[in-house]
Parts: sequence; C-alpha cells; structure tokens
Amino acid sequence: MSSRKSSQKQKKNQQLPVKNSANPNIWVYGTHTVLALLANPKRHYYRVVTCDQSLAEYINNSMSLIPEVAIEKVTRDFINKILPEGAAHQGIAVLAAPLSDVSLEEICEQAKSESINLLILDQVTDPHNIGAIVRSAAAFNAKAIIVQDRHTPPITGVIAKSASGGLEHCPIIRVKNLVRAMETLKKNGIWCIGLDSEAAKNIKDLSMDNPKALVFGSEGRGLRRLTRLACDEITKISSSGFLKSLNVSNAAAIALYEITRKD
Repeated sequence: MSSRKSSQKQKKNQQLPVKNSANPNIWVYGTHTVLALLANPKRHYYRVVTCDQSLAEYINNSMSLIPEVAIEKVTRDFINKILPEGAAHQGIAVLAAPLSDVSLEEICEQAKSESINLLILDQVTDPHNIGAIVRSAAAFNAKAIIVQDRHTPPITGVIAKSASGGLEHCPIIRVKNLVRAMETLKKNGIWCIGLDSEAAKNIKDLSMDNPKALVFGSEGRGLRRLTRLACDEITKISSSGFLKSLNVSNAAAIALYEITRKD
C-alpha cells in the first residue's frame, strides 16, 4: 500500500463520530471493561479503537470479534476527544449498543428454582457508586440490580468503567415504581432486606437459605419511607469503629459477602 493510501486510511479511521443525543450507543473504555464486553456474546458493538499495539494484537489473537468490526489503530488524542474529559481509558474504547433488557418476571421465574440474590438501589445517583456496586454484585454472583428508572442515571462509560466488566454479568433492571417491584419480588418468594446503620438486627444473623434482595438507600438520605415499609427486614452491618455508616458501594460489597458466606 502506498504511503498516500495508508495516510488516507488512517485519516478515515480517526474521523470523530457525530454526536447524537438520541443515540443510545455509548463509548465503553478501559482494558478490563472492554475485554469483558468483547467476550460477551450478547453484546453488539460497532467500533473498537485503540492506540495500544500489544493490546490490539492480544485481541486479534485471542478473541473473536464481530466479523464486520475490525480494530482501528488510532492516536491517544483521538480517544481523548471521543470520551469524557479525564476518562482513564488505558488506550482502548468500544462503541457499543446497550445490553438487552432482562425483565423482573424473568428474575422471579429464576427464583422459583434457585436461591438467587438481588440488589435494589433506592435512588442511588452517583455513577461511580453504581458501577462499584455492579462490580461487587458480579463478583458475588448476584443475578440483577433493580433501580428506579426516573431517579437513576443511564448507563454510561463511567458506570461501565467503574464496574470493570461487571455489567456483562449482572444486568440492571429499570422499573417505574420501586415499591411495586418489591411487592412483586415478595409474592414470588424473594425476601427484601433493607440496610440501615441504625437498625437493631445484624445482617449476619439472618437465615441465608432463601432468595434475597438487598435494598440500599441513596447516598444522602438512605431508604425512603415507603421503600423501608416495603422491606421484610431492616438490618445493619456490624462495625467496631467510631463511624457507623458506610459508603453505599462499600456497604453493598460487605452485605453481599455476609449473605453468601458459608459457615
């Protein structure tokens, strides 16, 4: 290939995509996040861009990409321009379609045959917290995270990066009414357990055999009144220090450990 043609090809590859607010596709970035996405057969993606030659070679040699998508070699500056300012992309990004929705009914059906664990987030709004919770949920094999659609941010590259690949293993179910969703879970034998640092009962004292949904309140005010009333139990995480409350993502990780540990 002549140097002129090579230059034209590189220039074409590095054209910035047109921004469209109505387009649900998002740029997902970061090594672990991208590799998990590319390994997920349920994902569809349109572009893979990287400025890391060794990473491109690893993907080409070890993974099967969608046939119509080839890795584009771009500059770091190109990746910086297509992502939010300060994004820790580690030299790779993928333009991907959102995952297919999982329904509440599917989760309830699954709970009939196995003792699954879920998480419910009551208006948790920080994308980094949500991503960290997704990561912990995937690590402890939680089947889904249920959120209220209106008061939860959309899935973004920030959430995906914070989840470090967890989105590919633990779906987020968006519902209109959180209390109504909890009532549906309870009718299907799933025990809803709220977390509150002022509760009298400790989460480690609960029976661990039945399907459970751990319910976490927002970063500021915690569980809302109606959400609290819809819970079967209100529990706390024991602590030995002066601070009794935890960041919601840390609380989620510890609570998941407590309900999955074996004595």
